Amino acid sequence: MKILVTGGAGFIGGNFVHHMVNKYPEDQIINLDLLTYAGNLETLKPVEDKPNYKFVRGDIADRDFVMDLFDRERPDFVVNFAAESHVDRSITDPGVFVRTNVMGTQVLLDASKEYGVKRYHQVSTDEVYGDLPLDRPDLFFHEDTPLHTSSPYSSSKASADLFVLAYERTYGLPVTISRCSNNYGPYHFPEKFIPLIISRALADEKIPVYGKGNNVRDWLHVSDHCEAIDLILRQGKPGEVYNVGGHNEKTNLEVVKTILAALDKPESLIEFVTDRLGHDLRYAIDPTKLETELGWKPKYTFETGIRQTIDWYLENREWWENIISGDYADYFEKMYGEDLAE
Repeated sequence: MKILVTGGAGFIGGNFVHHMVNKYPEDQIINLDLLTYAGNLETLKPVEDKPNYKFVRGDIADRDFVMDLFDRERPDFVVNFAAESHVDRSITDPGVFVRTNVMGTQVLLDASKEYGVKRYHQVSTDEVYGDLPLDRPDLFFHEDTPLHTSSPYSSSKASADLFVLAYERTYGLPVTISRCSNNYGPYHFPEKFIPLIISRALADEKIPVYGKGNNVRDWLHVSDHCEAIDLILRQGKPGEVYNVGGHNEKTNLEVVKTILAALDKPESLIEFVTDRLGHDLRYAIDPTKLETELGWKPKYTFETGIRQTIDWYLENREWWENIISGDYADYFEKMYGEDLAE
């Protein structure tokens, strides 16, 4: 089986590539990534010499390039992680999110339809549902919860989801969608919440927390997410949406304090800053459908997962310190030179 993974040099996509390359040595994994600011080939160093792995640099919104790639490789499955994903960046530059997240998805769908892909899987987010009130812990996002976006990022992801479902209904393309809660774990880009806390705490620097830190997120370890996508890809029903959640709701302030305690750092490092525009209050996913229909269960609690994540960052300082210093941007040129830089 040949599987095209887009965005496989990013956080979740990179972890998924690791998972698939190591678990299925008989399958060919093609990693397509444009290597924008969050794409980091150093994430793929442990698998880059595996015989069933191949990296291709390119833009999913470049129609001619994508069609040529599909014509050459003829993938059986497509898993689309490729996306602009930082909410703050979407507020300052929404157009980039439309191009990659909406137009890029539509190009991949056209290529999948043209070349007879057996399954197209779209990796989405719980943010397409909007948010939930803090005083209603009984409410959760279900697969049939109406889409109600808050940011340009979530709006672009919701638009992509609708295109995916439309291609199933209109053209009969076999598709599935997964919508996940907040991920954490190894290889997470240092500007994101949890790795930002870890790196700044280790440097004894102030840790910015939006508002009062009361916003609630459901945290999902990235390896549990990868297991879920693998399962949906192979056993999920075409045309269906599956929510993937970790059963680990925490306020942002709780997460910060947990990490500070684990690192034996003082809470005086916390600095409350002006809240984000349109900041969603609470995300909470009900993954019952995935659990009952496909038998998925998360392996990590937040307590075990955050300890594993902190340990990984302590043991892999070079990886994230290179990103903070900017050295990671040179890795592609060092490894591949001009041959693949076109």
